[in-house]
Amino acid sequence: MAEHDDVFHLHLVSDSTGETIRSVARACMAQFVESEPVEHFWPMARTPKAMDLVLEEISENPGPVIFTLVDDSLGEQLVRGCRLRKVPCISVLDPVMDALASSLGQRPTHRVGGQHELDAAYFERIEAMDWSLTHDDGQRTEELNGSDIVLVGVSRTSKTPTCLYLANRGIKAANVPWVPGVPLPASLEKLTHPLVIGLTNDHKRLVELRRARLTSLHQNEETAYVDPDEVRAELTEARRYFARNGWPVIDVTRRSIEETAAAIMTLYQRRLDEQAGDGTENGSA
Repeated sequence: MAEHDDVFHLHLVSDSTGETIRSVARACMAQFVESEPVEHFWPMARTPKAMDLVLEEISENPGPVIFTLVDDSLGEQLVRGCRLRKVPCISVLDPVMDALASSLGQRPTHRVGGQHELDAAYFERIEAMDWSLTHDDGQRTEELNGSDIVLVGVSRTSKTPTCLYLANRGIKAANVPWVPGVPLPASLEKLTHPLVIGLTNDHKRLVELRRARLTSLHQNEETAYVDPDEVRAELTEARRYFARNGWPVIDVTRRSIEETAAAIMTLYQRRLDEQAGDGTENGSA
Protein backbone atom coordinates (compact mmCIF):
# COMPACT_ATOMS: atom_id res chain seq x y z
CA MET A 1 0.00 0.00 0.00
CA ALA A 2 1.27 3.46 -0.94
CA GLU A 3 1.92 5.88 1.88
CA HIS A 4 -0.81 8.44 2.50
CA ASP A 5 -1.30 11.20 5.01
CA ASP A 6 -4.52 9.62 6.25
CA VAL A 7 -5.21 5.88 6.42
CA PHE A 8 -8.63 4.96 7.82
CA HIS A 9 -11.04 2.04 8.10
CA LEU A 10 -14.03 2.00 5.75
CA HIS A 11 -16.82 -0.55 6.22
CA LEU A 12 -18.95 -1.54 3.21
CA VAL A 13 -22.07 -3.50 4.10
CA SER A 14 -24.52 -5.02 1.62
CA ASP A 15 -27.25 -7.66 1.63
CA SER A 16 -26.39 -8.55 -1.97
CA THR A 17 -23.15 -8.94 -3.94
CA GLY A 18 -21.85 -5.53 -2.87
CA GLU A 19 -21.01 -4.37 -6.40
CA THR A 20 -23.08 -1.21 -6.00
CA ILE A 21 -21.60 -0.17 -2.67
CA ARG A 22 -18.05 -0.87 -3.81
CA SER A 23 -18.48 1.18 -6.99
CA VAL A 24 -19.96 4.11 -5.07
CA ALA A 25 -17.26 4.01 -2.39
CA ARG A 26 -14.41 3.92 -4.88
CA ALA A 27 -15.91 6.66 -7.02
CA CYS A 28 -16.13 8.86 -3.92
CA MET A 29 -12.67 7.96 -2.61
CA ALA A 30 -11.13 8.96 -5.94
CA GLN A 31 -11.83 12.54 -4.87
CA PHE A 32 -9.77 12.21 -1.67
CA VAL A 33 -6.28 11.54 -2.95
CA GLU A 34 -4.53 12.15 0.38
CA SER A 35 -6.49 9.40 2.13
CA GLU A 36 -6.29 5.63 1.80
CA PRO A 37 -9.16 3.43 3.02
CA VAL A 38 -8.67 0.02 4.55
CA GLU A 39 -11.80 -1.66 3.21
CA HIS A 40 -13.82 -4.06 5.35
CA PHE A 41 -16.21 -5.66 2.85
CA TRP A 42 -19.40 -7.37 4.05
CA PRO A 43 -21.50 -8.73 1.16
CA MET A 44 -24.58 -10.97 1.59
CA ALA A 45 -25.22 -9.66 5.14
CA ARG A 46 -28.85 -10.75 5.41
CA THR A 47 -29.41 -11.80 9.04
CA PRO A 48 -29.26 -10.15 12.46
CA LYS A 49 -26.40 -12.49 13.37
CA ALA A 50 -24.41 -11.34 10.32
CA MET A 51 -25.04 -7.74 11.36
CA ASP A 52 -23.76 -8.50 14.87
CA LEU A 53 -20.49 -9.71 13.32
CA VAL A 54 -20.29 -6.52 11.26
CA LEU A 55 -20.76 -4.39 14.37
CA GLU A 56 -18.08 -6.35 16.24
CA GLU A 57 -15.63 -5.58 13.43
CA ILE A 58 -16.64 -1.91 13.50
CA SER A 59 -15.94 -1.85 17.26
CA GLU A 60 -12.44 -3.23 16.66
CA ASN A 61 -11.72 -0.96 13.69
CA PRO A 62 -13.86 2.18 13.98
CA GLY A 63 -14.49 4.04 10.76
CA PRO A 64 -17.22 5.27 8.40
CA VAL A 65 -19.87 2.75 7.37
CA ILE A 66 -21.57 2.81 3.99
CA PHE A 67 -24.39 0.36 3.37
CA THR A 68 -27.02 -0.86 0.93
CA LEU A 69 -29.67 -2.82 2.85
CA VAL A 70 -33.24 -3.12 1.63
CA ASP A 71 -34.40 -4.84 4.83
CA ASP A 72 -35.45 -1.98 7.12
CA SER A 73 -34.89 -3.97 10.32
CA LEU A 74 -31.30 -4.79 9.37
CA GLY A 75 -30.68 -1.21 8.39
CA GLU A 76 -32.02 -0.01 11.72
CA GLN A 77 -29.84 -2.53 13.56
CA LEU A 78 -26.75 -1.28 11.76
CA VAL A 79 -27.59 2.41 12.21
CA ARG A 80 -28.37 1.94 15.89
CA GLY A 81 -25.12 0.03 16.45
CA CYS A 82 -23.08 2.65 14.66
CA ARG A 83 -24.71 5.42 16.69
CA LEU A 84 -23.69 3.66 19.90
CA ARG A 85 -20.13 3.35 18.59
CA LYS A 86 -20.16 6.98 17.42
CA VAL A 87 -19.17 6.23 13.83
CA PRO A 88 -20.88 7.74 10.76
CA CYS A 89 -23.30 5.40 8.98
CA ILE A 90 -24.57 6.29 5.50
CA SER A 91 -27.22 4.55 3.43
CA VAL A 92 -26.51 4.88 -0.30
CA LEU A 93 -29.89 3.74 -1.57
CA ASP A 94 -32.34 5.39 0.85
CA PRO A 95 -32.26 8.95 -0.59
CA VAL A 96 -32.71 7.64 -4.14
CA MET A 97 -35.42 5.16 -3.13
CA ASP A 98 -37.29 7.83 -1.19
CA ALA A 99 -37.17 10.27 -4.10
CA LEU A 100 -38.36 7.63 -6.57
CA ALA A 101 -41.13 6.46 -4.25
CA SER A 102 -42.37 10.03 -3.89
CA SER A 103 -42.16 10.73 -7.60
CA LEU A 104 -43.75 7.47 -8.75
CA GLY A 105 -46.31 7.20 -5.97
CA GLN A 106 -45.21 3.63 -5.28
CA ARG A 107 -43.67 1.75 -2.41
CA PRO A 108 -40.40 -0.15 -3.06
CA THR A 109 -40.66 -3.94 -3.00
CA HIS A 110 -37.61 -4.36 -0.74
CA ARG A 111 -36.55 -7.33 -2.87
CA VAL A 112 -32.94 -8.22 -2.02
CA GLY A 113 -30.64 -8.49 -5.05
CA GLY A 114 -33.42 -7.59 -7.46
CA GLN A 115 -30.94 -5.99 -9.85
CA HIS A 116 -29.20 -9.33 -10.33
CA GLU A 117 -32.22 -11.35 -11.45
CA LEU A 118 -31.73 -13.41 -14.62
CA ASP A 119 -33.85 -11.22 -16.85
CA ALA A 120 -33.61 -10.64 -20.60
CA ALA A 121 -30.97 -7.94 -20.13
CA TYR A 122 -28.74 -10.42 -18.30
CA PHE A 123 -28.82 -12.87 -21.18
CA GLU A 124 -28.20 -10.03 -23.63
CA ARG A 125 -25.01 -9.20 -21.73
CA ILE A 126 -23.89 -12.83 -21.81
CA GLU A 127 -24.55 -13.02 -25.55
CA ALA A 128 -22.70 -9.75 -26.12
CA MET A 129 -19.73 -10.93 -24.07
CA ASP A 130 -19.51 -14.14 -26.10
CA TRP A 131 -19.72 -12.11 -29.32
CA SER A 132 -16.91 -9.77 -28.30
CA LEU A 133 -14.65 -12.65 -27.28
CA THR A 134 -15.19 -14.56 -30.52
CA HIS A 135 -14.79 -11.47 -32.70
CA ASP A 136 -11.75 -10.04 -30.97
CA ASP A 137 -8.65 -8.83 -32.81
CA GLY A 138 -9.95 -9.45 -36.32
CA GLN A 139 -11.42 -12.92 -35.75
CA ARG A 140 -14.36 -14.14 -37.85
CA THR A 141 -14.54 -10.93 -39.86
CA GLU A 142 -17.09 -12.48 -42.21
CA GLU A 143 -19.60 -12.13 -39.35
CA LEU A 144 -18.87 -8.50 -38.47
CA ASN A 145 -22.20 -7.30 -39.85
CA GLY A 146 -23.89 -8.94 -36.87
CA SER A 147 -22.13 -6.54 -34.50
CA ASP A 148 -23.64 -3.41 -33.00
CA ILE A 149 -20.26 -1.66 -32.97
CA VAL A 150 -16.96 -2.40 -34.69
CA LEU A 151 -13.79 -0.72 -33.45
CA VAL A 152 -10.84 -0.32 -35.82
CA GLY A 153 -7.62 0.90 -34.30
CA VAL A 154 -3.86 0.72 -34.22
CA SER A 155 -2.12 -1.47 -31.69
CA ARG A 156 -2.41 -0.40 -28.01
CA THR A 157 -5.58 1.67 -28.27
CA SER A 158 -7.42 -0.59 -25.77
CA LYS A 159 -9.71 -2.14 -28.38
CA THR A 160 -10.28 -5.42 -26.55
CA PRO A 161 -11.01 -4.09 -23.02
CA THR A 162 -13.26 -1.41 -24.50
CA CYS A 163 -15.25 -4.07 -26.39
CA LEU A 164 -15.60 -6.14 -23.23
CA TYR A 165 -16.72 -3.08 -21.29
CA LEU A 166 -19.39 -2.41 -23.93
CA ALA A 167 -20.40 -6.08 -23.92
CA ASN A 168 -21.08 -5.85 -20.20
CA ARG A 169 -23.75 -3.32 -21.17
CA GLY A 170 -25.32 -5.60 -23.75
CA ILE A 171 -23.54 -4.14 -26.79
CA LYS A 172 -22.18 -6.65 -29.32
CA ALA A 173 -18.81 -5.06 -30.04
CA ALA A 174 -16.05 -6.46 -32.27
CA ASN A 175 -12.64 -5.06 -33.10
CA VAL A 176 -10.24 -5.18 -36.00
CA PRO A 177 -6.56 -4.19 -35.68
CA TRP A 178 -4.95 -1.70 -38.01
CA VAL A 179 -1.56 -3.17 -38.93
CA PRO A 180 0.74 -1.29 -41.36
CA GLY A 181 1.13 -3.19 -44.61
CA VAL A 182 -1.62 -5.68 -43.79
CA PRO A 183 -4.88 -5.18 -45.73
CA LEU A 184 -8.00 -4.85 -43.65
CA PRO A 185 -10.74 -7.40 -44.36
CA ALA A 186 -12.75 -6.52 -47.47
CA SER A 187 -15.98 -7.00 -45.52
CA LEU A 188 -15.16 -4.03 -43.30
CA GLU A 189 -16.09 -1.44 -45.93
CA LYS A 190 -19.31 -3.25 -46.83
CA LEU A 191 -20.90 -3.32 -43.39
CA THR A 192 -24.50 -2.11 -43.25
CA HIS A 193 -25.56 -2.73 -39.65
CA PRO A 194 -22.82 -1.83 -37.13
CA LEU A 195 -21.47 1.56 -36.26
CA VAL A 196 -17.77 1.53 -37.20
CA ILE A 197 -15.46 3.74 -35.13
CA GLY A 198 -11.76 4.43 -35.56
CA LEU A 199 -9.48 4.61 -32.49
CA THR A 200 -6.25 6.59 -32.45
CA ASN A 201 -3.69 7.77 -29.93
CA ASP A 202 -1.00 10.41 -29.62
CA HIS A 203 2.15 9.06 -31.27
CA LYS A 204 4.38 9.78 -28.25
CA ARG A 205 1.98 8.08 -25.87
CA LEU A 206 1.65 5.17 -28.28
CA VAL A 207 5.41 4.66 -28.39
CA GLU A 208 5.51 4.62 -24.57
CA LEU A 209 2.73 2.02 -24.38
CA ARG A 210 4.32 -0.18 -27.01
CA ARG A 211 7.75 -0.03 -25.39
CA ALA A 212 6.16 -1.03 -22.09
CA ARG A 213 4.41 -3.91 -23.84
CA LEU A 214 7.65 -5.16 -25.38
CA THR A 215 9.43 -4.88 -22.04
CA SER A 216 6.75 -7.00 -20.37
CA LEU A 217 7.35 -9.62 -23.05
CA HIS A 218 11.14 -9.33 -22.63
CA GLN A 219 11.45 -8.04 -26.17
CA ASN A 220 13.39 -4.80 -26.07
CA GLU A 221 14.67 -4.68 -29.64
CA GLU A 222 14.08 -1.52 -31.67
CA THR A 223 11.57 -2.13 -34.47
CA ALA A 224 9.18 -0.12 -36.61
CA TYR A 225 6.57 -0.97 -33.97
CA VAL A 226 8.16 1.53 -31.56
CA ASP A 227 10.03 3.83 -33.96
CA PRO A 228 8.57 7.35 -33.43
CA ASP A 229 8.61 8.27 -37.12
CA GLU A 230 7.07 4.97 -38.16
CA VAL A 231 4.38 5.24 -35.49
CA ARG A 232 3.55 8.79 -36.56
CA ALA A 233 3.22 7.65 -40.18
CA GLU A 234 1.08 4.70 -39.09
CA LEU A 235 -1.32 6.97 -37.25
CA THR A 236 -1.53 9.39 -40.16
CA GLU A 237 -2.34 6.58 -42.58
CA ALA A 238 -4.96 5.16 -40.24
CA ARG A 239 -6.68 8.52 -39.76
CA ARG A 240 -6.80 9.04 -43.53
CA TYR A 241 -8.36 5.62 -43.97
CA PHE A 242 -10.98 6.33 -41.29
CA ALA A 243 -11.80 9.69 -42.90
CA ARG A 244 -12.05 8.10 -46.35
CA ASN A 245 -14.72 5.74 -45.02
CA GLY A 246 -16.54 8.46 -43.11
CA TRP A 247 -16.09 6.75 -39.77
CA PRO A 248 -16.14 8.78 -36.54
CA VAL A 249 -12.78 8.80 -34.75
CA ILE A 250 -12.03 8.80 -31.03
CA ASP A 251 -8.62 9.77 -29.69
CA VAL A 252 -8.02 7.63 -26.61
CA THR A 253 -4.86 9.45 -25.46
CA ARG A 254 -6.32 11.03 -22.34
CA ARG A 255 -9.27 8.69 -21.87
CA SER A 256 -9.78 5.77 -19.54
CA ILE A 257 -11.56 2.73 -20.96
CA GLU A 258 -14.74 3.91 -19.26
CA GLU A 259 -14.44 7.35 -20.86
CA THR A 260 -13.79 5.87 -24.29
CA ALA A 261 -16.80 3.58 -23.89
CA ALA A 262 -18.95 6.54 -22.83
CA ALA A 263 -17.93 8.46 -25.96
CA ILE A 264 -18.71 5.41 -28.09
CA MET A 265 -22.12 5.00 -26.47
CA THR A 266 -22.89 8.65 -27.15
CA LEU A 267 -22.14 8.14 -30.87
CA TYR A 268 -24.09 4.89 -30.88
CA GLN A 269 -27.16 6.41 -29.23
CA ARG A 270 -27.03 9.38 -31.62
CA ARG A 271 -27.03 6.94 -34.52
CA LEU A 272 -29.98 5.00 -33.09
CA ASP A 273 -31.89 8.26 -32.64
CA GLU A 274 -31.17 9.27 -36.25
CA GLN A 275 -32.30 5.89 -37.53
CA ALA A 276 -35.48 6.11 -35.48
CA GLY A 277 -36.08 9.55 -36.94
CA ASP A 278 -35.81 8.51 -40.58
CA GLY A 279 -37.14 4.97 -40.12
CA THR A 280 -33.93 3.22 -41.24
CA GLU A 281 -31.86 0.54 -39.58
CA ASN A 282 -28.84 0.30 -41.81
CA GLY A 283 -25.82 2.32 -42.76
CA SER A 284 -22.56 3.10 -40.97
CA ALA A 285 -21.95 6.50 -39.40
